Formats: sequence, C-alpha cells, structure tokens
Amino acid sequence: MEVRQKKPLILALLDPDKTTSGKAEKIISRLERSHFDAYLIGGSTAIWQSKVDNLINTIKKVSNKPVIIFPGSISNLSPLADAVLFMSLLNSSSPFYIVEQQFQAAPIVREMDLEPISTAYIILGQGGTAGFVGHARPIPLDKPELVAGYVLTAQYFGFKMVYLEAGSGASEPIPTSLIKFVKAVAEIPIIVGGGIKNIKQIQSLIKAGADCLIVGNILENPSESNRFLRELNSLESVLGNQTQQVRPKHCTN
Repeated sequence: MEVRQKKPLILALLDPDKTTSGKAEKIISRLERSHFDAYLIGGSTAIWQSKVDNLINTIKKVSNKPVIIFPGSISNLSPLADAVLFMSLLNSSSPFYIVEQQFQAAPIVREMDLEPISTAYIILGQGGTAGFVGHARPIPLDKPELVAGYVLTAQYFGFKMVYLEAGSGASEPIPTSLIKFVKAVAEIPIIVGGGIKNIKQIQSLIKAGADCLIVGNILENPSESNRFLRELNSLESVLGNQTQQVRPKHCTN
C-alpha cells in the first residue's frame, strides 16, 4: 500500500450484476473524463466470477486506473484485478462475515496475486442489502460514540483503513458530524460510502475528514451521472492538496 500526501480519493463503484459490458463501456467512457482515482468492483449479493472478469476486462481496455475488488463473497474474486479490499464486517452477528469467509478466501487471494488491503467494514443506519446479507447490526447514525469504538477496535487490531457504509441506495450519506467525531480519534484512513449524490455532499464529507469516498448508484443513470460528473470536474480546483491519498502498491502512476 502506498500513501501519498495529496487530495482525497474518489472511487467509482460498479456492480457486475447491474453492469453489462455494453453499459459498462458507456459508463467508463464518461468516468474516464472525470475525477475518479480507481474503480471498485462488487455488490452485496453472490456474483459469478465470470461477470467480474468481464467487467474488469472492459475497464482495462480503456483505463489504466487501479481496479479493486469490493467482495460480497469469495465468488467475487478475480485475478484480473489489482487489489482486493480484504474486509471484516466488524458489526456482523455472524462469525462468517467477520473471519470465516476471510479464512476461506485468503489462499485464493494469495494464489491470484491480489494485493490484500486490510479493511474494517462497519455498516451504519438502515444498512441496506449489505446489512441484510451480512447479518449486520447497523449502528444508529445518532450514536457516533459506538462508531468510534469500532473504529478504534479496527485501528488497534491493525487494519489499514476503515470503511463506514450507509448502504447501497441510502437516501442520505453518513452525517458529517459523525465523520468529524470519528476522525478525532482515528489514525487510519476513513472510507465513506452510501447515499452520495452531489458535489456539496462530497465537499462536506471531505471537509469533515473522509479520506476516500465511494460513489455508486448515481453512476448508473446517464442523465444524473452526467450532471454529477460535470460538478465533480470542478472538485480538484476547489480542494487543492489537502489530505492523504492511498493507492494499491501495484498501481503507483
């Protein structure tokens, strides 16, 4: 893992179950003209590896940006990716999503020569599909002290970063007040995902302390996506060089 003193990361999340090759080419052609640092590939339900492979191949035809697996299960892994978020869902009620699936996946990750990015995954609010599938106990958004406790736990366990998830399709992103509260105690990068729909939310989350933002659902609608990307293109001139950038070690361009 390489850490650079630079602007925050913004990653595009693409779901292989929802993104056919033809649709992916159109989406990626738009994203390549905008300010995205990498592609995150994954979904909350079981996905055949062939779908993941096809989507990664489509991306790599037109982009040299890092491709990182956001695994919902072992079947999401692909040797064509550059790295994988090697995640533990800390607030799951099932050991399977905390450590058992990871135990099964570890030899496969090694065989595929994927860079494992050690990530603590914490689901908040309504939780969405990820919360349901992962048997999570989503943390209420008005309980930042509970989130901070999990973040410190992740930090003391030695995770490289922590992913705070509002859930796919969330009506609103995680509150900035919660991000500020957690940032005051965290010494590892904070990823924030779910419910991000406009540039004002991105600016507010970054100002609150988010090191990496995940944008997904809005990219699937062409008209909404075009509007969002036009706004996003102004982000770099607004922010300048502020926070750390984290990249897979295989992708240092």
